[in-house]
Amino acid sequence: MTAIDLSTRVPLRLPTATATFAIGIAGYLGVNLSPYMITAAQTGLSIDVLAASWLVTATLLLTAITGLAIAPLCAGSHRRAVARTGLAIAAVGFALAALFPALIVPALLVGGAGAGGAVAASGAALAAFRNPDRVAGFNGLANRGVITIVLAVIPLVGLAPIDVFGALALFSIVGLVVSAWLPAAPVVDPQAGAAVAEAMPIEVPPTGTVRLSPARSRTVTIAGFSLLVVFALWAASEDSLWAMAGIMGAEQTGLTPEGLGLALSGATAGGLIGSVLLMIVGSRLGRAVPLAVLLVAGGLLKIVEGFTSDPAAFIVVFIAWNTVYAIAFMYFVSTSAALDADGRWSGPLLAVYLVGSALTPVIGAALVGALGFQGFAVALGIASFVLAVPASAIALLSTRLERAATTEETL
Repeated sequence: MTAIDLSTRVPLRLPTATATFAIGIAGYLGVNLSPYMITAAQTGLSIDVLAASWLVTATLLLTAITGLAIAPLCAGSHRRAVARTGLAIAAVGFALAALFPALIVPALLVGGAGAGGAVAASGAALAAFRNPDRVAGFNGLANRGVITIVLAVIPLVGLAPIDVFGALALFSIVGLVVSAWLPAAPVVDPQAGAAVAEAMPIEVPPTGTVRLSPARSRTVTIAGFSLLVVFALWAASEDSLWAMAGIMGAEQTGLTPEGLGLALSGATAGGLIGSVLLMIVGSRLGRAVPLAVLLVAGGLLKIVEGFTSDPAAFIVVFIAWNTVYAIAFMYFVSTSAALDADGRWSGPLLAVYLVGSALTPVIGAALVGALGFQGFAVALGIASFVLAVPASAIALLSTRLERAATTEETL
């Protein structure tokens, strides 16, 4: 029999939440600042937008690849070491890019690789907390809230290398400072338990150890790998629409740049509302049904977007779609966290997402070129419908495993 100890999950407290969310924001900041990074790279190196775009794409891909490669270490006792090493490397790389324009290319690549450690460590840490659904909501709220402010402030300061890459270095340093509070994994020995106890009070329940038969253990492993594949495909389909939104809106509806800005701002606000809703609902509705409903609803909204000819309607549908997308994203995170308390699946999940994010401008453009805007939207919608089936099945397994841990059922 194989034992999976879910009693190691701890309540969410300010110190550990601050560390987990701050490190995650530092690791993901490059994705959110990618348009600004392209401008800063153009300015610092005097290159065209295509060359700068490929540089930023390479940086984000290195973050994803490093995160995937290092994720297994984050499911054990090396989580804090991975986070600190990655954040230190990221801080040095981005600082060099900010201060020395001639070093932008190698410095950004180094910084991107270091950020992968932060992504993997923070993702794995999300599995350390009780009630993964509510924690995913808090994480989404913190991430989108901070990113919204950063996206608004940086253009006011400037888009030179010192401003953009300096911000990336600063957030890496902040994550490094609070990394001592990152939840240890797994909390099963006195030293690890003491490390978490220093950060917050713990009330470890006497129940929660679920013993899995070898067959069921293999089922969980298969479910974990399947979740990574499903999430990667779903994220690529979602971000393809995000990447093509400006072009689609302009050519299909006559959407102005101001209208696009309103759509993007509204989409961010929708994500914040979705985070609050998930924080309130928590695990009351389970995961399987909400995730299936969200993926189907998101698919329908993507198809509607492809056939919308009015700019105002395009904005409304876009905001609605992105709100659904944000909530579904958080349910994917909570599903991965619930599968294993040591973060075996939530660690690589966030890195998998970055692979799609880095490539979606190319993927989206290729699909639009081959299918046209309406065919593109229909293809993305069908992808959501198909992926809803395995996603909901894996979510159901994660819910049953978590509930069994609290009732001491033998699976």
